[in-house]
Amino acid sequence: MLRVAVVGSGPSGCYTAQSLVQRDPEVRVDVLDRLPCPYGLVRYGVAPDHEKIKSLQGSLRTVLEHERVRFLGGVRVGGPGGLPPQRLRELYHAVVYCVGAATDRRLGIPGEDLAGSWSATEFVSWYSAHPDAADAGFLRGVRSAVVIGVGNVAVDVTRMLVRGAAELRPTDIPQAALDTLAASGLTEVQMVGRRGPAQARFTTKELRELGGLPDTDVIVDKAELALDPADPGGLPAGPRRNVEVLRDWAARPPAVAAARRIRLRFFLRPVELLADGGRVGAVRFERTAPDGTGGVTGTGRYEDVPAQLVLRSVGYRGVPLEGLPFDPASGTVPHQEGRVLRDGVPSPGEYVAGWIKRGPTGVIGTNRPCAKETVTSLLADAPALGRADLPQEPVAALRAAGVEPVPWDGWLAIEQAEAELGARLGRGVVKLSDWGALLAVARVPS
Repeated sequence: MLRVAVVGSGPSGCYTAQSLVQRDPEVRVDVLDRLPCPYGLVRYGVAPDHEKIKSLQGSLRTVLEHERVRFLGGVRVGGPGGLPPQRLRELYHAVVYCVGAATDRRLGIPGEDLAGSWSATEFVSWYSAHPDAADAGFLRGVRSAVVIGVGNVAVDVTRMLVRGAAELRPTDIPQAALDTLAASGLTEVQMVGRRGPAQARFTTKELRELGGLPDTDVIVDKAELALDPADPGGLPAGPRRNVEVLRDWAARPPAVAAARRIRLRFFLRPVELLADGGRVGAVRFERTAPDGTGGVTGTGRYEDVPAQLVLRSVGYRGVPLEGLPFDPASGTVPHQEGRVLRDGVPSPGEYVAGWIKRGPTGVIGTNRPCAKETVTSLLADAPALGRADLPQEPVAALRAAGVEPVPWDGWLAIEQAEAELGARLGRGVVKLSDWGALLAVARVPS
């Protein structure tokens, strides 16, 4: 019987576990996560008003409830206080790391660390009730915000900044975040890209949602659209539809009575965040122009955009896991068809899948073929891996190391507590958002 640990319970981890149990009738899989809650970015990265995407939790649940799969939450691997990867290898025949890309890329410009300047991930974690997130006063004194980036995450945070309480109340957003967003005095968000609309990374479905927000006007500058030399008719379907939507909005007269405005800006490259009283007060952009090869070049003309909140959304990046090799250039673990490489040589029993393997690319479904490739490598190595002598029960060894895993029943208790909290507040399910509450619920016998 092959015993495999999968580190990370997001889509890549669950698809890896699913592929393992489907292809080998003897394998047993423990899915480890440092959080007491499963599902990774499906729980903590999908906006609360995107119920259809969040419903993917149902299919991930089916994997984690398989008779040969076991969820072990609250298990930190690597880093301070975490279980060293080498120790994990002693407990399992193989370990697959599916730890994602946990941080945002930086802009690398002056003023980026001013108060009021945040990564989009930090903001998303807060409104998604991630237990590591704190109420950092994101919206305190904020009248206008700038979101740097034109991907789906940028669209998400832009939409959440202007959502009203009536639209968010039926979601699972934590009560403190709901109250903060409802009381916000923010009236304008500018979402800014350094290239043109034909190169924007958002999907048309996400983009169109901005146009359907109550009491919110979406403004697009015709002159900025005209800078893009691309003929929409010659573009792939997705970018062509994006350009068509943007041109339609640019042709509409402004909604004078709207309480909030979203401005979609293009061909502006951030060069500095400007301070006002010790915190960010504006973003200085350089106007760019197409360079004829799909990129842009600076023009030497600048524009200062007032903002008391700046969220950067220019891509995710993997972080090193202590004890594993790491390529800082790509932000990934070096691998060969999913096999971890140490000094260029496959390391027996160590594998990767998901973003930490290939970088933050693709959609949720892209993790399926990625996981299958890794599992194919692992099962090809299984005859040699299976000869290792292991302890009878990994959980006993974890407990001996001072780690008390949260079992699946603990997660079910959290789900029940969140439903009960929502009922008390007159809402649906409401997420618990701090470590103390989550662990107290998960580890109290029901």
